[in-house]
Amino acid sequence: MDFATLGLFVLAGGASLFMAWVIGAGSSGATPFAPAVGANAISTMQAAFVVGILGFLGAVLQGGNVTEAVGSGLIRGVVLTPEAVILALVTAAGLMAVGIATGYPIATAFTVTGAIVGAGLALGGLPAWSKYAEIGLMWTVAPLVNAGLAYGLASLLPREDVPERWSVPVLAGLTGAAVSLLGFAVLGPGATSRSIAATVAAIGPVDGSIGVVAIEVAVVGVFALASALVVRAWIGADQQRGLQRYLLVLGSLVAFSAGGSQVGLAVGPLVPLLETVDLSLFAVLVGGAVGMLVGSWTGAPRMIKSLAQDYASLGPRRSISALLPTFLFAQTAVALGVPISFNQAIVTAIIGSGAAVAGGDGVSRSKMGRTLGAWAGSFLFALAIGFGTLSVL
Repeated sequence: MDFATLGLFVLAGGASLFMAWVIGAGSSGATPFAPAVGANAISTMQAAFVVGILGFLGAVLQGGNVTEAVGSGLIRGVVLTPEAVILALVTAAGLMAVGIATGYPIATAFTVTGAIVGAGLALGGLPAWSKYAEIGLMWTVAPLVNAGLAYGLASLLPREDVPERWSVPVLAGLTGAAVSLLGFAVLGPGATSRSIAATVAAIGPVDGSIGVVAIEVAVVGVFALASALVVRAWIGADQQRGLQRYLLVLGSLVAFSAGGSQVGLAVGPLVPLLETVDLSLFAVLVGGAVGMLVGSWTGAPRMIKSLAQDYASLGPRRSISALLPTFLFAQTAVALGVPISFNQAIVTAIIGSGAAVAGGDGVSRSKMGRTLGAWAGSFLFALAIGFGTLSVL
């Protein structure tokens, strides 16, 4: 490897770290605990500190799927050059930085995907239509489902005929079951991921597919029951405090999921360059995780405040209604290896839970409209810059 190649990779790595910082300061650092801060369950600075740690762990343990998809699945027929990687990352990070400065949550996945696709097409690559179809569904249909679930939960929890001493533990049981099915890189053989339930089944004494499935189902049931009983005890001792504790658990899970999804947007473009410099994917994931950690600690408080106070006046119940669907949405995207924006996920959930309030008074319609325009505009602008600049060069 010559010095010119090494120098270009260092520049690309610097752009990747900058992108990781921007993501930590905006998308993954702000969105997971914003509803909890709005519900006064945790302070802004405490939220920024905790989300940084959890995001780091999520990036290292779950970041591989989305990272590989961003690095090699968005364009066909060409490999991104170091110059293209630098341009794509700087373009996307610059648009994200504008969002942080203005208080608007620019959708990270939109800017990164747009910049990479534009750069790849300028290099003569072919569109990856099948991947675009998956991404399009996750960007359009999934947020609507996310908002619908948040609306349904926010409508259900305050009802007098649905006691919270039963309804919230049921949601906690669903959460625990989902946790037992999450894929972790450290549990899988080789480079694959494996869930806790599958790991227990793999080391169990039962042979045959039916026996393995039975053990997995049993593990999922144990996680669900234990989670429900713990939250039931919390609510039985102090209803308000119990709701806040469960809300913080959900915020932690969303923060972990954010790390697993968002790190790929920062370091994914480096994947085509790894063989040239003899680096492993794990090393790149750790570097991106560190960048996101620093971004969460230094830049996230502004965006946390914006989401918590400007978008909706959320109490614990509506915050739970927003975070649980977001957690499930995010983990689905991580499992499929599809890049998503956590800003989009959490904001659509906040819209759904806020709309459950009579007349939708808990949601700022004007800011929601401007945010949607910023999302669409950032994707098109990043696509145009990536394609146009590399075409000229």
